[in-house]
Amino acid sequence: MDRFECLACGPLGSRDPYSPFCPGCGEPLFVAASPRPGGRRIHDERPLAIEKFAEFLPLERIETELSLGEGLTPLVRLDRVGRALGLDDIYAKNEAQNPTSSFKDRGSAVAVQKAVSLGTRRIGTVSTGNMAASTAAYGARAGLETFVLLKEGTSVSSLQAAGIFGPRLVAVEGDYGAVFNASLAIGKRLGITFMNSIDPYRLEGYKVTAFEIYVRLGRRAPRTVIVPLSSGGHLLGLMRGFADLEREGLIAAYPQIVGVQAEGCAPLVRAFDKGLEKYERLAAGPTIAHAIANPTPPAGNAVLRMIRERDGLLVAVSDREMLEAQRELASTEGLFCQPESATTLAALRKLTAVGRIKNGEGGIVLIVTGSGLKTLHLLVSAPIEVHRLALDGLEAGLAGLCRPA
Repeated sequence: MDRFECLACGPLGSRDPYSPFCPGCGEPLFVAASPRPGGRRIHDERPLAIEKFAEFLPLERIETELSLGEGLTPLVRLDRVGRALGLDDIYAKNEAQNPTSSFKDRGSAVAVQKAVSLGTRRIGTVSTGNMAASTAAYGARAGLETFVLLKEGTSVSSLQAAGIFGPRLVAVEGDYGAVFNASLAIGKRLGITFMNSIDPYRLEGYKVTAFEIYVRLGRRAPRTVIVPLSSGGHLLGLMRGFADLEREGLIAAYPQIVGVQAEGCAPLVRAFDKGLEKYERLAAGPTIAHAIANPTPPAGNAVLRMIRERDGLLVAVSDREMLEAQRELASTEGLFCQPESATTLAALRKLTAVGRIKNGEGGIVLIVTGSGLKTLHLLVSAPIEVHRLALDGLEAGLAGLCRPA
């Protein structure tokens, strides 16, 4: 049986399976690490990511037929970006290569494995985009009755991306935080396990990204990892993954973790800058970064605690900065990501400019969380130049467009 812990209250004797929160303080719960005689090892010979790192996960056995081939995403070296910033060893962990084109699949994979092992028949999630499609896909794969609660006004593309998998889609009026909390109470009464953003098993899935980075860098940790920040679950999962590697004596130093929010909605950055232990709710301002615009991040206080304990940083970037970074990643490195993902490069630019990140300090990994194909509508504000040429003048026209040799 899994054990759980709260960062504030310590180990728990028991846990409500329908709630991700500590009954004492209301902070998120984590699956507690259990001692393993002889330590844990990585099974390089196994094909699936969750099989390779199974000894670090709270799964007694892995049902391979429930997988969609998530994980093992590329770690792409960004040499042109590095030269522009005067930095060596910059990489992008391209999570857009997951089955539903976002990092959410890692959490869904582990959470659904656990749900099936426990005999769960109904699952659900509250989401505005990526997690809706991911939960619906893995629910379909496992043959589970799946409920997806979306905020009223969610884009048609997000509805379609989740709806194609056949879940029960429900548009709900009201504040995201209120819907999140309501889902847990209603789920308990109806027997629906809501795998929301900070579900402890979902966080376990996010640890695997840290393990993959470690392996791809030649069994070492990077100096810095930069990740978009919304509810806090993804960042905390990554941090727990590196903590597992440290506990096993597999890395010599814990990386600096940088969480990035949008300036239009950055409650955790504001609390961090003020030195507060708990964040204050902010009215969400205008931003294109809807996937990380969370005025009440449910794991926000845990993020503040862990970032401070590990000497990490929280940074906010503007919409203009993230769009510029998105275009740079696409035009110089061939990576087309969501604006939310491009916040990582925008943050790196800022930190380099003020001397917080310097060359020669070790590898830097940007977590690219989702595909730009999910936000094509935002490209309207950045028109693409099209050269129009007649067929009989095509060769001369192309010659004029060629760069000097």
